[in-house]
Amino acid sequence: MSRLVLGSGSPRRQRLLREAGYDFEVVAPDAAEIADSADPVGTVTGNALAKLAACRALRPDADILSADTLVWFEGRLVGKPRDVDEAASFLRAFSGRQQTVFTAVAFARAGDAVPVVRVEASLVRFKVLSETDIADYIQAVHPLDRAGAYDAGDCGDRIIAEIVGSFTNVVGLPMESVSDLLGRPA
Repeated sequence: MSRLVLGSGSPRRQRLLREAGYDFEVVAPDAAEIADSADPVGTVTGNALAKLAACRALRPDADILSADTLVWFEGRLVGKPRDVDEAASFLRAFSGRQQTVFTAVAFARAGDAVPVVRVEASLVRFKVLSETDIADYIQAVHPLDRAGAYDAGDCGDRIIAEIVGSFTNVVGLPMESVSDLLGRPA
């Protein structure tokens, strides 16, 4: 059996896989990412496949799982904030409103010519947030490495009113799709 490689440096993805019982190695891929606000599904799919290809070049003998997550809000992509001011701006815009979180998961076993890709979409509705709520959340979570400047799994209950769909998708790795692709951990 080939070794499983997670093509992601995300500590949240690593934690989700580890908590589900999977044994894996981490390879943080160096892949150029695309961003097309008109096509969020194409964007996450293209990025997940690029990450998988970058890992495949390094580990041709491995089973590889990669993913890409983005927030789609009012017809535009929202990635990771550049700084704390932009993080606050994102959260201010999300206050009391709904967005969609898309994650593409790409998987290929060693020797597979074509990866399998699954895309998950979850709706996230935010609570109405005050400036104090936003400042306190940013202080508690340090959101600069998170798409949309938030993490549903880390104090998410402070800012999120409701998630429709996969919770783990909003965290960054839809475990329902992962379990379907990988099977149960040994």
